[in-house]
Amino acid sequence: MKKLIIATMAATALVAGSVAVGAAANEDSGTVVRVVDGDTLIVSINNGDHTIRLLNVDTPETKDPNQPVECLGPQASKYLEEALPEGTQVRLEFDVERHDKYGRTLAGVFAPDGSLVNAEIAREGLGIPVQVGENRKFLPPVQAAYEEARAAKSGLFSEAIDCTLPAQLAETTKALEEAAGAAPATTSAAAGTAAAALAAKLAAAKSLRAVLAATKDANRAIYWAGLSAAATTAAVAALEKKIASGEQKRDEFKAQQSTLAAAEKKAEEDRLAAEARAAAEKKAAEERAAAEKKAADEAAAAAKAAADEAARQAAAEAERLSRLPAPAPYVAPAPQPYVPPAPAPYVPPAPSKYTGPRCYAPGGKTWTPC
Repeated sequence: MKKLIIATMAATALVAGSVAVGAAANEDSGTVVRVVDGDTLIVSINNGDHTIRLLNVDTPETKDPNQPVECLGPQASKYLEEALPEGTQVRLEFDVERHDKYGRTLAGVFAPDGSLVNAEIAREGLGIPVQVGENRKFLPPVQAAYEEARAAKSGLFSEAIDCTLPAQLAETTKALEEAAGAAPATTSAAAGTAAAALAAKLAAAKSLRAVLAATKDANRAIYWAGLSAAATTAAVAALEKKIASGEQKRDEFKAQQSTLAAAEKKAEEDRLAAEARAAAEKKAAEERAAAEKKAADEAAAAAKAAADEAARQAAAEAERLSRLPAPAPYVAPAPQPYVPPAPAPYVPPAPSKYTGPRCYAPGGKTWTPC
């Protein structure tokens, strides 16, 4: 950085020295009327308005009807408006060719503090060095300021400003890395979403790769200010690797989607079969319960009917009995005197022809064979 500053100071001193020894006709002064864009302003010189084009610096386009507003074009215009507000006294220095093909006056513009505005706008990263015809007078300080901006990653070199090429490259690379680094999906829908997201990031990366690999338009070199030729080559090579890795990851997501979809289909089929079995079992249980309830209801009805019939019969029997004449009172028979029976006459047993041992009963009147 110190070397760049020293180079800038030396170049500025060189320009100042050349002006001092140059012809007075090679410089002029005026009052700023208004700013047109980042590298063009209207200056009143000798009571006449002149369109001044800053020499050896080109800023992003904002006024060309054939061009869209370019990245940092409004910021470049705003910077020039703040650096040279209306009424500011400026000193103009000219080079070999004073006018361009559009009739604008080509000049180095110096602010009241002596700073070269052409270089200062490049130092902010809002312009790039450019040679206009044979005019090279202010190219060294603009180039030095441009290198300072590159080292500081300001303006067109910034990765924090969305529209710059370095930012697009950083964002595309980051998005591709994040999409490729996503965790494995757990559902086919998530895998499909991840694959689609990665495909979109790949498409953006391939578009940027095509831009980086294309032949650069020399007339709009400012678009490429943020990347040198070497940086562009390295960026394309790095992007190629990221794209290859992303395509591999995308294919993995697609394979995951297919595998998970098959598993989910099988799981859904199993779920439906289980639900069907559960429904059939529930229906069978309900039918059994209904049959058991019906049998119980029928048994209860039969029992009730039997109970009702028994009650009816009991009522009828009670009614029948209630209609019978009352029974005569019970009169117990008079007791009869006891007359003992007359004793039976004794009849001796017939003589026995038994000659064996005899067992006599007490009294010795009867016996039995022993």
